[in-house]
Amino acid sequence: MVAAMSNETAPASSYIRRLGMWDAAMIVIGGVIGAGIFRTPATVAERTGSGTQVLILWTIGGLLTLAGVLCYAELGARRPQAGGTYVYLREAFGKLPAFLFGWTMALINYPGSVAAVATTFADYFCAAIGLPLLLVKPVAVGAIAFIVGINLFGIRAGSMVQNIFTVLKLAAIALLVVVGLVLARGHLGIVLATDTAHPVPSGAFLGALLPVLFAYGGFHYLNDLAGEVRNPQRTLPRALGMGMAGVVACYVLVNVAYMAGLGHAGLAASQAPAADLMRRLFGEHGATVIAVGIACSTFGYCNIAIAGGARVLQTMGADGMFFSAAARIEPRTRAPQIALAALGLWAIVLTLSGSFGQLLDYTTVGEWLAHVFGIATLFWYRRRFFDRPSPYRVPFYPLLPLLFVITVLGVIVATAIHTPRDAGMSLLIIALGVPVYYGWQYWSRGHSI
Repeated sequence: MVAAMSNETAPASSYIRRLGMWDAAMIVIGGVIGAGIFRTPATVAERTGSGTQVLILWTIGGLLTLAGVLCYAELGARRPQAGGTYVYLREAFGKLPAFLFGWTMALINYPGSVAAVATTFADYFCAAIGLPLLLVKPVAVGAIAFIVGINLFGIRAGSMVQNIFTVLKLAAIALLVVVGLVLARGHLGIVLATDTAHPVPSGAFLGALLPVLFAYGGFHYLNDLAGEVRNPQRTLPRALGMGMAGVVACYVLVNVAYMAGLGHAGLAASQAPAADLMRRLFGEHGATVIAVGIACSTFGYCNIAIAGGARVLQTMGADGMFFSAAARIEPRTRAPQIALAALGLWAIVLTLSGSFGQLLDYTTVGEWLAHVFGIATLFWYRRRFFDRPSPYRVPFYPLLPLLFVITVLGVIVATAIHTPRDAGMSLLIIALGVPVYYGWQYWSRGHSI
């Protein structure tokens, strides 16, 4: 059953389908491109021995993520309603796995990501306009409050902000690519050269794939908002495919630019590769320009994470898995205003406490496990509804979903071996959701919430 109906027939307590193809594609791009591409390439370069290896990793990560995106396209076409992965897990595996997803993502990862990226936005914003560092937290809090305020007016207001900031971040990426190619002056050897000064430890190459996947994360936000997409069976697959293909192209080209302008060794040693690249051609004015671009990119990501996370909370509330007040959709704006306010407030608390960095380290493995189990629901849908063909079917089934699941599980295992503390804490956080689930079920039976 589709949760959001046409604009003419939707009751006042449901979402309205107001997002078109352009809006949906901008959500995909804006949800993936945040701060990662401006910082993560240095980490990847540290763990590789040549520019060729760097480009191979970003290409592999992009193709793997595209495989996952195509699977999410079929899931979204089958269940085009708010909540995304939470809904798929609930239908395929039951309420407990769905709750564990919501517990880990909507209550920890989403607000933690918003807090972290809002702080990054504030860092670059303050640097760009010359504000003192002591204002970073107030600016981050103000950004979160502003984004929540905009989204209280409904998905159209939020998508207008998203479209503007996504275009600005794409302009910043285009500027980086042009600058890198100008500095390279057409010498491809600079980009592909081996860095003999930095030998790569055994196993580090595979370990470099995790930060690549982290930078490619966020493609699921459109599925969280699927209940507000027009003609979803057609729009969702196209927007996911085109948006993600555009992201892969941007990421590969930006890494070409970094290595063309800085070299592999320079990229590996850089703390801020985007600023270093711009500084080489334009001096400090160039670094300031890219700081503005990064601020726009991070601001746009926060907008998507808040909007998507609130829809998950609202769906959980409607299922009795969260406070029932969160399930309310405001009749005039059709926005989950209480869920938005709750998510924004919790993100502000994490921002002020400074604890978001640790939370994100602990939930990265959980996030990708959620993608693995989310895509695994596709096998259940195919078996359970074999007589009801989906309006979109992932190509090369079951090869593509199996490739995604097996590869991501392999990367998670490798990560657990190299950083057992973070992986262990991630699994512990998920496991703690089990007693919380049963405690909530017991408590809610005796209370009106």
